[in-house]
Amino acid sequence: MSPRPRDRILANLESIYREAYERAKAAGDQARMADLDAAYQREQLLLEVLLDVRDALAALPASPPESRPDQNPGPDTITALETIRRITRLR
Repeated sequence: MSPRPRDRILANLESIYREAYERAKAAGDQARMADLDAAYQREQLLLEVLLDVRDALAALPASPPESRPDQNPGPDTITALETIRRITRLR
């Protein structure tokens, strides 16, 4: 199963918040509109960081199967953690 595209995920987030924002706007609830705007920006930033981590982990080379005979081949855990650490330092 391939991961969902970044643009589709972010568009879904925007759609959810836009619907709630429009309901608050129709009700004349200025406080709710401001809360939704701030929440959307926060959620978007967090989601983008998670997508960056996902993309970085997906780009890691798999370690050779003979070096880990008891596990399925996949990204090296230490390398993955280092990648996450580097990404979080950039933000």
